[in-house]
Amino acid sequence: MAGQGELEKLRITAYKDAEFTEAVPDGEFTAQVNPEKVSFKYQIETEDEQAQGTSGAQPRFGKTKPEELTFEFLFDATGAIPLPDGSSSISDNGVVDRLDKFKKVVLEYDGEQHKPNNLIVAWGRILFKCVLVELNLEYRLFRPDGTPIRAAATARFQGYIEDTLRVAKENSTSPDITHTRVVKDGDTLLQLTHEIYGDPSYYLKVAAVNGLTNFRKLTTGMVLRFPPLEKAGHG
Repeated sequence: MAGQGELEKLRITAYKDAEFTEAVPDGEFTAQVNPEKVSFKYQIETEDEQAQGTSGAQPRFGKTKPEELTFEFLFDATGAIPLPDGSSSISDNGVVDRLDKFKKVVLEYDGEQHKPNNLIVAWGRILFKCVLVELNLEYRLFRPDGTPIRAAATARFQGYIEDTLRVAKENSTSPDITHTRVVKDGDTLLQLTHEIYGDPSYYLKVAAVNGLTNFRKLTTGMVLRFPPLEKAGHG
């Protein structure tokens, strides 16, 4: 990590595994020029269905989509901008070799995993686990023989969540995260506990967590909290 005031270049590291422990050999790329801007995109997916006979309804929350990160890389072989190690950027192949290296890190298909590499984008306070979802290359300057000597790559990455965390976040009945339920007519604590944990025997602990003195009689509209399974325990 660069010290305060020291120039730190954006770096992308490729990994084979979902836990980001097995780095891809020669799978690191350092930007020649840091991006001028970084864009984060957040999306919430809603369910637009509404009850029959109603004229309108507030959209219901569906799920939060993985966040996206977009920025532009500049590749220059005119000699005006040095390479990350400080050496000259002038090359017989122009920017081709640097572009090939970049594509090998972010775009190369892993035959064993049957998908592109998992990536970590690191720059300053940004540490983003992701996969590439889109790459656009634009060649901007050429030598007389057609060799490209300046290019820009606009890359869009989608946030990556390890499988165990992803399942917990997307599964609305996962016992590994805290849930809340609004009591409807006919709901019972035994039934709700069974829906969350797959085992109604945790109902006494849930009653204690929510300060219920009479778990057999729930009030319609009240909000109940169901803690993670390992914290619920048996009362």
